[in-house]
Amino acid sequence: MKARTVLATVVGFFAGLALYAADPQMGIWKLNESKSKLAPSGAKNTIVVYSAVGDDMKVTIEGVDWRGKTFHDEWIGKFDGKDYPVKGDPLGDSRSYTKVDANTLSFTGKMGGKTIFTGTTVVSPDGKTRSVTSSATDAQGKMYSTTAVYDKQ
Repeated sequence: MKARTVLATVVGFFAGLALYAADPQMGIWKLNESKSKLAPSGAKNTIVVYSAVGDDMKVTIEGVDWRGKTFHDEWIGKFDGKDYPVKGDPLGDSRSYTKVDANTLSFTGKMGGKTIFTGTTVVSPDGKTRSVTSSATDAQGKMYSTTAVYDKQ
């Protein structure tokens, strides 16, 4: 009985690992500023990393905010549309991701339960680039949109 439990656990672990490894979002993405259209009043995410943490996903972002100050934020959760806390994000205290299809995620960032930004991230069919379109409200309450293009590292 004990051997079966251990075997089932090991098989489940590797099945989950294979599932995450096949996800085109996974990996390290570096901002390609020459292909991007960034708003001057928004944050610039220079490096984004998608990785597995157990059966959760982790999204780590290195960037520069609208004041020119660097930041590091981390989000751990599932791509299930539910809000999970985020640490270090200059724009929000929670974020949710929803898997739309194999290459597409939609996301929402909130501060105190109020939506601050929304967007979509799409990985190209060849898996080499990722485009993120988002809309947000800046510190003055003005709406802006960005399109950020990332290259897989």
